[in-house]
Amino acid sequence: MGNGRTSEPERIELGEATGTPIVPDGLPRLGEPPPVRLVAVEDVRLPTPPGVESALDGFYVGLLRFRREPGPIVYRAENARLRFTVVLDPPPVERDGVRPQGIEVASLRDAERLLADAEVEYDRQRGLMVGMYSLLCRDPAGNWVELVELRKV
Repeated sequence: MGNGRTSEPERIELGEATGTPIVPDGLPRLGEPPPVRLVAVEDVRLPTPPGVESALDGFYVGLLRFRREPGPIVYRAENARLRFTVVLDPPPVERDGVRPQGIEVASLRDAERLLADAEVEYDRQRGLMVGMYSLLCRDPAGNWVELVELRKV
């Protein structure tokens, strides 16, 4: 072509970076959020009888991958906290309804395998839409929990 230009792009050389060095600020690092979400707009409170704290840790931290917070029985999800109140009434603990607490997990198939391996009884339910399923079970405190797969929008 007669325009005198070559077909190779112009090369740019980068010099050594000269900027302000990164100085640690001393604040604690938060890390990645837990891979679970509560189906809730704020923190959720559930009752628990005394003496099941280690079983709750195994269920919520070991199986579902919540993060345990220090102090009272509190588990952190990506979007909210699950707070347990110890109820000293004799079992069964009184509940104001039978609606399960919804929990979104990354993979329903993995959650089902973990529940089966831990010998937690559950029911697989069909959803309203074709191909949608959920797992319904009880946590060690006797609260109903419904596991659904996290759907990215």
